[in-house]
Amino acid sequence: MSIKKPVTCDLIIFGGTGDLARKKLIPALYYLFSDGRLPADTQIYIAARKAIENEEFENFLRASCQENLPKNDFSDSDFQRFCEINCYIQVSTDQLESYHNLQDRLTSEEPRDRLFYLAVPPAMFGPICSFLDSSQLTGPNSRIVLEKPLGSDFESANEINEAVAGSFSEDQIYRIDHYLGKEAVQNLMVLRFANSIFEPLWCASHIEHVEITLAENVGVTGRGGYYDRSGAMRDMVQSHLLQLLALVAMEPPANLEPESVRNEKLKVLRSLRPVTDQQIDCDTVRGQYTAGVINGEEVRGYLNEEGIPAESSTETFVAIRAYVDSWRWAGVPFFLRTGKRLPAQQSHIVVRFKSVPHMIFEKHSDDTGYNSLVITLQPDEGIKLFLTAKVPGKGMNLRHVALDLDFNNVFRRRSWNAYERLLLDAIRCDSTLFVRRDEIEAAWNWTDPIVDSWKNSPNPVKPYAAGTWGPGRAKELVEELGFCWDE
Repeated sequence: MSIKKPVTCDLIIFGGTGDLARKKLIPALYYLFSDGRLPADTQIYIAARKAIENEEFENFLRASCQENLPKNDFSDSDFQRFCEINCYIQVSTDQLESYHNLQDRLTSEEPRDRLFYLAVPPAMFGPICSFLDSSQLTGPNSRIVLEKPLGSDFESANEINEAVAGSFSEDQIYRIDHYLGKEAVQNLMVLRFANSIFEPLWCASHIEHVEITLAENVGVTGRGGYYDRSGAMRDMVQSHLLQLLALVAMEPPANLEPESVRNEKLKVLRSLRPVTDQQIDCDTVRGQYTAGVINGEEVRGYLNEEGIPAESSTETFVAIRAYVDSWRWAGVPFFLRTGKRLPAQQSHIVVRFKSVPHMIFEKHSDDTGYNSLVITLQPDEGIKLFLTAKVPGKGMNLRHVALDLDFNNVFRRRSWNAYERLLLDAIRCDSTLFVRRDEIEAAWNWTDPIVDSWKNSPNPVKPYAAGTWGPGRAKELVEELGFCWDE
């Protein structure tokens, strides 16, 4: 894979004092700096509207690191050196003069790359790009990172993409999906394409079904206004779930060049079978959490959350039975599930292989007789291969057991978090783990008709108690085919 050699870089984070920067970006940059992985002489500019003095800015950086890093990972000496490569710039993103001031701060005699990170609402993407362009802050050595959500449907996403494309070429645009930066997701590709035992079995002849679950036990956590306009479909399915599905189902790329990988993902997204109006209630489930109990704590329902209209029909849970109409996956159901206020904070991919054609042993449970591969994304990243084995002792007592690859135990080193990897990749001009425009469009082309069908369906969103695994219909969705969710 050809990756640009790390060069001197100016990283400018718009929205640099917001939640994303404070909780994810600054801690990730601290890790990259303290581990010596940032290119030499990298400079980080935190840009936001508020006027901040130097002492207040240093306190902000310290709090961002100490509150979001394990105690043992924070070093005061490393932090003091980290502060030296950070500076704060007051920028009003809707005023051209602010960009001229930024240009003055970034002027340098030596050639430097510029990486702009937009940790701001997507409505601001286009205007910021236009101001960057008109103030001559862009050029062949500049790149821009866009955070999700990229629009709320195909039309709005296209408008944003067009606005950004007016200032940056496609190869300069890095649309981030942090799930693609997770260690276990990277290992999924290695598992498939570097191990001869899996790829021959990775098809409809041997795989019974695939499940992808992204479960959250939290509610809307202060994002009620945004979430009620978005819902689980736009917030999670269109981006994270479909990207994971594409990685599971893609054909082997010719190499690991960014375009080779992204071309194969695009083929999968374009091969997704449309969910028609006639199939909408059969193949999809949407739910909304009500009051319930999670980990012994009573929590309120969605309609009682701050910023949520009393009559809202926004879905906080989605389950979909999807199909990829391709030679490799013909007839294999992909069960997608995501929701808020579920019993646990966990994300996993389950690939269940078909049962042996004739079981000569007495089955002691429904688990015996088949194999499954479980890729866990959170809370702990790892891979388990479940096999049927004999219990030691007299007789042929069978049990489902796991061959367990726990990354922490095997490699005995700290795993990179997703934002570390993605930030460094953007600095190094490696777009492999970022989402291309046509992928975004293909995902919206599949999800938009589902949302439209829900609007026209006479069946309302189904309630489910917080602390449960969604509406009862979600269980039926998989049981109708003789399967069950992996919980």
